[in-house]
Amino acid sequence: MPKDKMTLSEFIEAFNKLRAKGWVKSERRGPTGIGHTLEKLIGLPENNIVSPDLGTIELKAHRINSNSMITLFTFNRKVWKMNPLEAIKKYGTPDENGRLGLYFTMSRTPNNAGLFLHVESKAISVRHVSGEIVAEWQLQELAERFARKIPALILVSAFSEMRGDDEWFKFDRAQLLTGTSADIIRNQILAGNILVDLRLHDKITSARNHGTGFRA
Repeated sequence: MPKDKMTLSEFIEAFNKLRAKGWVKSERRGPTGIGHTLEKLIGLPENNIVSPDLGTIELKAHRINSNSMITLFTFNRKVWKMNPLEAIKKYGTPDENGRLGLYFTMSRTPNNAGLFLHVESKAISVRHVSGEIVAEWQLQELAERFARKIPALILVSAFSEMRGDDEWFKFDRAQLLTGTSADIIRNQILAGNILVDLRLHDKITSARNHGTGFRA
């Protein structure tokens, strides 16, 4: 019977057994198939691994050599230097329905809207090439948000291949990751390993913000 909670040592034992099986068929089609398959095959109905030292440990899985990203956390509180609706109307681009939005994965190179990610010693910001600051995050606040959201993370990596219409996985490794700091986050952003996703659109009289995503 699946358990409500699994200890870290129980996870290690269950994962080693799963890895020894080799290729396994996905239990669900689509992007979420890898996480669902992992949890089902190790007997974890909900993401609830616990450790006496670390508390609850987040579990995330990804396909090796995939370009898909993992969302670490979102953070928008008191970061907007421009009114978000004003920013959308000034720098947004239309979607297929003609609705303006800021759906950009930010980098330090200006995009077609002239927006780029500016990295300093204590903060990062989204700026326009004109010098206008759209939003700004303090790195220490990002580190604290990350630590609250993910105090510890098990990152599972798997090979993936399609066999006809079915996806198959070969679970290869699981890494326990703990601890972060403002300097770590800054360095990972500079290295391009943490990306910043703006995700908001025009709702006529206001902006609908889905949360700025910090993704890996």
